[in-house]
Amino acid sequence: MRIGIISLVAAYVLSQFYRAFLAVLTPALSTDLGATPEDLASASGLWFLIFAAMQIPVGAALDSIGPRKTAAGLFALGGAGGAAVFALAQTPGHISLAMALIGIGCSPVLMASYFIFARVYPAAVFATLAGATIGFGSLGNIVSSAPTASAVEAFGWRGTMWGLAALTLAVALLVWLTVRDPEKVVSEHRGSVLDLLKIPAIWPILAMMLVNYAPAAGLRGLWAGPYARDVFGADAGLIGSVTLVMGIAMVIGNFAYGPLDRLFKTRKWVIFTGNLMGAVAILALYAVADLNIWISAALLAVIGAAGASFPMIIAHGRALFPPQMTGRGVTLLNLFGIGGAGVMQMITGRIFTAASDGAATPAAPYQALFAFFGVLVLCGLAAYLFAKDRTD
Repeated sequence: MRIGIISLVAAYVLSQFYRAFLAVLTPALSTDLGATPEDLASASGLWFLIFAAMQIPVGAALDSIGPRKTAAGLFALGGAGGAAVFALAQTPGHISLAMALIGIGCSPVLMASYFIFARVYPAAVFATLAGATIGFGSLGNIVSSAPTASAVEAFGWRGTMWGLAALTLAVALLVWLTVRDPEKVVSEHRGSVLDLLKIPAIWPILAMMLVNYAPAAGLRGLWAGPYARDVFGADAGLIGSVTLVMGIAMVIGNFAYGPLDRLFKTRKWVIFTGNLMGAVAILALYAVADLNIWISAALLAVIGAAGASFPMIIAHGRALFPPQMTGRGVTLLNLFGIGGAGVMQMITGRIFTAASDGAATPAAPYQALFAFFGVLVLCGLAAYLFAKDRTD
């Protein structure tokens, strides 16, 4: 099982990479394919939306056929296939198609790990294991920054994508060979997602999940690169450095959140405090958007670290689900988290376009994005105040 978990974490490293690498490819795709920031925002948002929509069938598949077949099959067909389509792209529409396929491929890998954690390991360590998985997986964020910029310079973006297609296929084969399915829970009442939604205590948690990941995902995966380029004149190397800083902060944040529920004997207030810090950092970035690139990079790092409470929110919700519905429960939470990020990606593309018309400064459109993200998180926090605390 440990080797299987390692292979799933390797797949999740690639999943994290694929949701964030467009920020570094922006200059090349703009030059070669004529892709605009709104084109790439839509493509990135499509990844998240397809990924989110897949959570319902993925949850059912985890409970019925297990994580091995679910993760390996989709990762090979969607992940490797989508990377190949990306390498062959001739228009921005092809990029969107590729990102949709990659979203399908990446959709089961994290939840397959969480399914195994929930079914095999003690409940009290779920948040720690979940956070560690995202922490290690977030190395994909790091690879998608400066190292990817270097690879694109050396091999071109098409050559880089062909290499990623081969690597994705190899990891999918590793998952197939090493993952072992937990024993199935036998129950007369299998239940459905609608049964989960009938649990009143889950709604404030879903509200927090809806907004928690959107700022970090949107800024790291899409807007950090154009922001550094347009406001500070950053080249590909400097963009890679700025996104690397944020990526490292996100890794640290995931490891830091993991044991905090056991340390402070609360999940709700750990989640609330962390996200409040993130909202403050976003609004501070709005206030100093064009002051200094390294001040902005530091605030992006705070946003990334503070917004890394995703696994803690999963742990908060998972404690409310019956054992036979573990797969559908964790994927429902993931649907809200990733779906929220996808919707916000598309919304921010339109906000950016609208704010760019007649903008007084290069920073103005990005300030509109920062204000949107800051208010969004504050609204989620207001709803989350009504959540009941729950620890194992």
